[in-house]
Amino acid sequence: MLASAEFCFILKNINIQTTFIFVLVESLYKNPSQMKLIIFFLGISTFCFSQKFSFIYETKYRLNSENPDDVNFDKMILDLKNNVSIFRDSVEKEADSLKLNNGKEIFKMGVENKFYVKKNLAQKRIEKVITYLGTDYLLPIEDILDWKITSEQKMIGKYKSQKAETTYGGRNWIAWFTTELPFGDGPYIFNGLPGLIVSIQDSNNEYSFNLIEVKKGDNIFDARTKTIKIDWKKYEALAKSYFNDPFDVKSKMGIWKTVTFTDPKGNTMDISVKNKEMQNDILQENNPIELNHKVIYK
Repeated sequence: MLASAEFCFILKNINIQTTFIFVLVESLYKNPSQMKLIIFFLGISTFCFSQKFSFIYETKYRLNSENPDDVNFDKMILDLKNNVSIFRDSVEKEADSLKLNNGKEIFKMGVENKFYVKKNLAQKRIEKVITYLGTDYLLPIEDILDWKITSEQKMIGKYKSQKAETTYGGRNWIAWFTTELPFGDGPYIFNGLPGLIVSIQDSNNEYSFNLIEVKKGDNIFDARTKTIKIDWKKYEALAKSYFNDPFDVKSKMGIWKTVTFTDPKGNTMDISVKNKEMQNDILQENNPIELNHKVIYK
């Protein structure tokens, strides 16, 4: 894990780099013959300030609001280079790696409760990625996070952190950010504070993201570049399509074909029985992170 002092050093050197560039320009004006040397130092300066970081968050979330003891735990990763980042869980990152290396595609079933997010902070572009039946859909997040930064401070791990509050997805959120990590990013769609978000949870304590590790130099790679742009209405239609046909049998076999399912124990049943089980599971997951876009299944 990188020491906070290292990040303070990076923050201080941002100003140093700017000053350094002005000095080089002035030197070039006075001594045009030093062009090659100046280009060399500018290359070093750019390289030093284009570093990559991975921030690992422990994520807890409760998908069933009626069962408070049913809590999911995942390790999720924010890969960041300059102002571009990808947030995904460790399984999805491994799946992206496999896709890029050997073309093998692995994706989770379903439409709701996906945490895959791309950000381009320089362009103020935040997008959820939903992979359904092998197709990557891009859902722009157009909500503006109206942060209220308070004066309250505390130590979270080894980082001096400050409290901020906002609303998103029909929930109130409490965040803690640190200027010791000088990146205006955070887990999931959250961003826009004067430092990295090291902890954030909703007021009902149903969703939380807590920074547990910082890595320097991990690759940021994007395996989901061929996407279809959708809105929340289309998102709802995809979710209902999955609910009505979880195993995508109707589109492949037709509604009049009899399809059976064999479980790991060798028991055979009609696919409709398995569909009912899946639909029941979907109905149980009634507490999405975006409550204001909760899909109502009829």
